[in-house]
Amino acid sequence: MINIAIMGYGVVGSGVAEVCRMNADTIRKKAGRGINIKKILDLRDFPDDPFGDRVTHRAGDIFEDPDIAIVVETIGGTGIALDLSLQALRSGKHVVTSNKELVAAHGPELMALAQQMGVSYMYEASVGGGIPIVRPLHKCLSANVIQTVAGILNGTTNYILTRMDAAGIRFDQALAEAQAKGYAEQNPTADLDGLDACRKLAILGSITLGEYIDSRKVHTEGITSIMPTDLLYAQHLQMKLKLIGRFRLLPDRRADMIVAPMLISRSHPIAVADDVNNAILVEGNALGEALFYGRGAGKLPTASAVVADVIECAMHLGRLPHLTTWAVSDRPIVRPHDECPVQALVRLHDRLPPDQIRALFGPHGAELIEAQDLHEQAWLVGQGAPLSEGQLAARLRMLDADVIGRIRLFV
Repeated sequence: MINIAIMGYGVVGSGVAEVCRMNADTIRKKAGRGINIKKILDLRDFPDDPFGDRVTHRAGDIFEDPDIAIVVETIGGTGIALDLSLQALRSGKHVVTSNKELVAAHGPELMALAQQMGVSYMYEASVGGGIPIVRPLHKCLSANVIQTVAGILNGTTNYILTRMDAAGIRFDQALAEAQAKGYAEQNPTADLDGLDACRKLAILGSITLGEYIDSRKVHTEGITSIMPTDLLYAQHLQMKLKLIGRFRLLPDRRADMIVAPMLISRSHPIAVADDVNNAILVEGNALGEALFYGRGAGKLPTASAVVADVIECAMHLGRLPHLTTWAVSDRPIVRPHDECPVQALVRLHDRLPPDQIRALFGPHGAELIEAQDLHEQAWLVGQGAPLSEGQLAARLRMLDADVIGRIRLFV
């Protein structure tokens, strides 16, 4: 029997306990022995919970117990979660987490300490919820040079955009619906502003390069300015509007990275993901393309990924773990946003001569999109000679008050 502890008994933490209980026989067979939840750390009591008698309010009850081998951190954030994770590692405990904010901000420090202590720091559930993506990048695809990682990384925003597309409702209506169904937090800022997807993309990029990518270096836009008209243009162009994170490796081992709303062909594999589902496309130089699809959030999907990491730790107890760390360097890994190539749909007030727009974009190309009942102009730009983000921004500044909006194309 392997004793574990859970720090943080909220949605995911209680889900870990539930998965351990309902799949106990399967877990025992795969881990080689049973998993016993010995302690649960939380400020609250849970008298009606099946594991309520395991609750402690004192972290030392976990760190000072030599029988506890694995600690699950499902607290969230970068405050107390960081302090307790560091204490757990210093106590010689393996640590498993679902905390993408912590991994994105402090991954190198935590991984280095785990290596020093000869234990594991595992974070499969930090990206994609129940979708296996971290371990495949680490192991299954390790013989490849990964050229692209791109996809839908946030279930909340994907649900909102799906409902705006399917039902023709406004952003605020779709958000209220998502909150009523439990798909969005009462304070959904990190989701809506793209920060959650950005952290996940930074983790995937760091795994891909083996070097730490600071999520603050990734150009990030959210979906709060999306209007129903944007969805009408997407439908007119046989596209979908999705919040997409994209990592693209450059020949000099820098990367183009962005999180932003993008128009994507309805026939593209990523576009199949609607509602709260995620889809992550990985392209390797030997493999070609592989798609990872499924529920990217939720209590049991995320908990299943956490428990899979617990099983992985359990299978290797007593042996030196295979550890992966991210190098920290001063080199500029993320290419400056203004230099990145872009194609976009630009919406303008219907008062400018088309020849003026074509002349403005010149060899970069500007194609007028005709859409009935929409009293404005829309142009596809950047489909000729390469157009950079900086060049696009400069041209939009020239148009100034005539610009209604701009949405990138996923290419």
